[in-house]
Amino acid sequence: MAKPCENGYLEAGLEEEEEEEAAAGPRRPGLLRLPRARSCGRFLRRHCLVLLTVSGVLAGLGLGAGARRLRLSRAQVAYLAFPGELLLRMLKLVILPLVVCSLVSGAASLDPRSLGRLGGVALAYFLLTTLGAAALAVALGFIIQPGRGAGDLHARAPLALDGALPTSKETVDSFLDLARNLFPSNLVVAAFRSYATDYKTIVRNTTLGNVTEKIPVATEIEGMNILGLVMFALFLGVALKKLGPEGEELIRFFNSFNEATMVLVSWIMWYVPLGIMFLVGSKIVEMEDVVLLVTSLGKYIFASILGHVIHGGIILPLIYFAVTRKNPFSFLLGLITPFTTAFATCSSSATLPSMIKCIEENNGVDKRISRFILPIGATVNMDGAAIFQCMATVFIAQLNNFDLNAGQIFTILVTATASSVGAAGIPAGGVLTIAIILEAIGLPTNDISLILAVDWIVDRTTTVVNVEGDAFGAGILHYLNQKEMKEKEPELNEVYVEAIPNCKAEAETSPLVMHKNQGPATPPPCTTDIESKESVL
Repeated sequence: MAKPCENGYLEAGLEEEEEEEAAAGPRRPGLLRLPRARSCGRFLRRHCLVLLTVSGVLAGLGLGAGARRLRLSRAQVAYLAFPGELLLRMLKLVILPLVVCSLVSGAASLDPRSLGRLGGVALAYFLLTTLGAAALAVALGFIIQPGRGAGDLHARAPLALDGALPTSKETVDSFLDLARNLFPSNLVVAAFRSYATDYKTIVRNTTLGNVTEKIPVATEIEGMNILGLVMFALFLGVALKKLGPEGEELIRFFNSFNEATMVLVSWIMWYVPLGIMFLVGSKIVEMEDVVLLVTSLGKYIFASILGHVIHGGIILPLIYFAVTRKNPFSFLLGLITPFTTAFATCSSSATLPSMIKCIEENNGVDKRISRFILPIGATVNMDGAAIFQCMATVFIAQLNNFDLNAGQIFTILVTATASSVGAAGIPAGGVLTIAIILEAIGLPTNDISLILAVDWIVDRTTTVVNVEGDAFGAGILHYLNQKEMKEKEPELNEVYVEAIPNCKAEAETSPLVMHKNQGPATPPPCTTDIESKESVL
């Protein structure tokens, strides 16, 4: 039988093979290579998908480097990216059923007390790690100072991307939009649209002259309202649990739907290496002048990636080790495939299917925990995005020779932590929230075009750190849940209490007191056998 070892990987039939080898007698010299071949075959079978995914990234780098020399047109680059586009479309296809069904089944499988406790621990973990990531980015920004001496960037035309600037929005309206998206007015519309505040400018004639007034107007933008769907699925799961036997049929439906979706995900995962190869290759071909970007914004790129390395390689593993006392890097070894997918797609939402599959199969995390916490984490936990946003804010402030005081630094930390909750889990989704932070501290939003110029580089490590934080959160919750279950096991065992049964008053005794070895049709025990009977509560 296969059994899980300490780091979560499945050791398939090792004991059986050792017994067979022992029964076969002493090995002959010619057969010494056979066990090595078997272990090599097991390793390849176990890590086949991981090896193929990493090979796809390396092949994509070579494909992009070779295709750059061919001077492909825009249409030819689009054709080159077509297999990668299919991968993104397939991953986005399963996001909606995966999020809704996994959250409904996860919330319904946990009792309300455990659900509230796990939800509280998850919320505290998400807030603390995101706030710590934002503080780390601000500290690195002041130490490295990526914006000092980069004032001539405004005059460089190749870096100007004014047409891609996000719409400037008031800070209050941004948080109000976040609350509105939590409670969508239409679930069907929430599957492909989300609420966003736009502005309408009107000019009024007054006694003091013409007055221009900006009025907020309700609009809907393209993109799944994942926040509202998560909220609805959680409450629906709790409501089905509350119904009891009447809600079991619908709970089984969502469980079956979720398992069927995971089967689809397992099929899609075998296409990931091919899709990633063409995604990476087409992105390299699209780069116009890498040397100019690196020389102009090299310090900003270095500071952002360094923040991601410190947070993802040191801080998050230390938090996991401090709570579980287990090796965090052994935990990460089972998640190479979702990390590679995150690096290639730059989308935490698109990485969600592979993350759920790998963390359950490779790391042994309970399905109830993973399918409850990972969809929420993909929506509200954005450690990498907080680092990216705070570093970009400090960079733009230094670019404009703007000295940040303590109050503005505090505003950056709080705003980045709160706005990362509503950040879209899509490529370049974090750029849209930088405007909120800049508006909160009074900085111009025009310089966001410089951030967009190198976002395709920084966004890859941003997404990896985002999904890594979600994975460690699921691992910590799984450990705490297992620990609590082990502590409750002695309390759930039968506690035998010696008691003297009263034959005459048997009908009046508490229904909680049952006599051992007593069936429903057996008569009450006689007083002569008092010494041999025990009662159990």
